[in-house]
Amino acid sequence: MDRLIYTAVSGMADSMIRQRAIASNLANAQTIGFRAETFESAPVTIKGQALEARAMVTTGVLGADMSAGAIIETGNPLDVAINGEALLTVQAMDGTEAYTRRGDFSISASGALVNGDGRPVMGSGGPITVPLDTNVSIGPDGSVLVRERENPELPPQAVDKLKLVSPQGSPVAKGTDGLFRVRGGGVLPVDEAAQVQSGALEQSNVNATQILVEMVEAQRLFDMRTKLISTAREIDEGGANLMRI
Repeated sequence: MDRLIYTAVSGMADSMIRQRAIASNLANAQTIGFRAETFESAPVTIKGQALEARAMVTTGVLGADMSAGAIIETGNPLDVAINGEALLTVQAMDGTEAYTRRGDFSISASGALVNGDGRPVMGSGGPITVPLDTNVSIGPDGSVLVRERENPELPPQAVDKLKLVSPQGSPVAKGTDGLFRVRGGGVLPVDEAAQVQSGALEQSNVNATQILVEMVEAQRLFDMRTKLISTAREIDEGGANLMRI
């Protein structure tokens, strides 16, 4: 009986982890540049001298689905969608480099270029800042261009360039803040060939319909595993009654 209970409880823990990941994906179905979290479950058989009758389950969030989301035109010169697999570099809360696909930029009161999460956008020399009395746009190669408002006929001047990096060949993990980092520390190499599309944004790659189906399946699986506890109790009571006879 205890084998059945431990197996059922292990399965219930698996279902709860699944539901948390699914809920996070569903909540971010409309978040710009969001990458859906992926998870995996695997059976773990307990080794021992007796028969290997217990098979627990281990579940964890592996990372994220890096497939591209849909791109929509916004017409905003500060909005950028990254072409290909490159990632945008931003400054995390602890001051270190982190990576994202979110490209809805704005200019802060101090002139810093930040994305929709309020993270400072990194350039070739650190966080990018621009003069407050200029019109800012982003070039196809990620160049940050400024044009004087008083002299709009003058050509724009490049003040910095977005630090676009390549995740190829490097183990990248997604943190609880939604940003990507190199596993074990370090930084990703700059992708000199990376291109961006100005005046557009990449949407979340979450398929809301599929996520809803996964949520229903996870809930049903949790209910089934919960019923196993009641079944184990009935079996235990039946065995105890037989022993009394």
